[in-house]
Amino acid sequence: MSLILAMFLMITACENSFESGGFDVNSPSDVTSFKINGVAGVIDQKTGKINVTMPYGSDITAVKPEMILEEGATSNLDVTVPANYSNPVKFRVTNGNLYKDYTVITVVLSPIKSFTINGVAATVNDVSKTITMTLPEGTDLTALKPVIALTEGVSISPASGATIDFTNSVTFVVTSNGKSVNYTANVGVPVSGLVVAFLGTAATRAEITNMDEIAAADWFFSTFSGAKYISFTSIENGTDLSDVDVMWWHFDSAANLPAIAYKPVVTTALKDFRSNGGNLLLTSFASQYVDVLGVVPSGKGPNNVFGDFPPNGFVDGNSWGMSFVGHESHPIFEGLITYESGKANLLQAGTFRLNHTAWWFVPEWGGYGNGDGWRNQTGGTNLASEAWDNNLDGRVTIAEFPNTAANKNVIVISMGAYDWYNETNSSGVPSQANEFITNIRLLTQNSINYLAND
Repeated sequence: MSLILAMFLMITACENSFESGGFDVNSPSDVTSFKINGVAGVIDQKTGKINVTMPYGSDITAVKPEMILEEGATSNLDVTVPANYSNPVKFRVTNGNLYKDYTVITVVLSPIKSFTINGVAATVNDVSKTITMTLPEGTDLTALKPVIALTEGVSISPASGATIDFTNSVTFVVTSNGKSVNYTANVGVPVSGLVVAFLGTAATRAEITNMDEIAAADWFFSTFSGAKYISFTSIENGTDLSDVDVMWWHFDSAANLPAIAYKPVVTTALKDFRSNGGNLLLTSFASQYVDVLGVVPSGKGPNNVFGDFPPNGFVDGNSWGMSFVGHESHPIFEGLITYESGKANLLQAGTFRLNHTAWWFVPEWGGYGNGDGWRNQTGGTNLASEAWDNNLDGRVTIAEFPNTAANKNVIVISMGAYDWYNETNSSGVPSQANEFITNIRLLTQNSINYLAND
């Protein structure tokens, strides 16, 4: 009995000590105001995000923000030193034993809010100063009237509503506060008479079950008038592929390729398709098919294959993108929205992701050493890597084969950021929309058109 009483007194003493000690649960650690050059940010105290929208023309590469904290709070962000807010800036606010993490996301308004022709929206790239769009096949480009919405205080010439011949590139002069910059507009139409096919394991397009593959197929058939669906079973049964210019296999269902893809009658048919001038776009886990089809030497296919499957997955607070530094002028990257030269995001921060990846991990695995070693051993050209990799020596996320002047008739896109469908998270909550889906669509469309024109 005395032992029980002693233990009770010890617990009571501990509880009293905890309540009267240094852990103050009422200690505030909020940012109450945050401004950049006098522009107030919108603070979400639940997520810790501070969104600041700056006027067009603002330089945010070296600014000193103004910040007000709750009384008694301190921050590890030194607002007396100029900092670059072009990328998200993270900091922590501490008060007593409590802390809260914040992320400042600063956006400079584009001078061109929107640019549409016949209801079709263009992609406006403020880094490369380009306006890019594709109109339906058969559109007459000689007399089009763009509808242009501008940010306050901005003018443009030619003006919105003017009749313009877009047969060739058109220069638009954007002026604000007496300063002018040129934007180059390129308006195109799909390759006339192009026959493109969506390859799948389902018997018909309507029977596709993977949501990522469904989203990709829906976009594909709404974009290309000459689109058709081809199943692996139909290839096994001898379907004629001679009229197909480009075949796209987007396989997202499993890390391992399906057994039917390995059947000799299927691989022989697809090898013949290639040798007769057919072109292949292989994305997500389908990137591994380059080994099966002999596009690369045996054993030289993607060496790092992984990813989650529903309901597993995760939400990342960072956007995922790619580096194509050194290949900025390659046609498959034309018109992408970039955040700096040769850098583009594909998957927005805060979206649920499964990270389906089938790339080449270059430095330590496979004996490649670097990008040059990879090119020599695989016979391909590495076009992109992860966003941090300016030398393209760390990963191969986009590549074309073979590495010769002619017959570049295979492109692979293999990084986890290439994600067509926003799954719900593990709690069943729908993911936010991916604002960079336009880059995924344009990258895919450019790749198909590039293969068709090769």
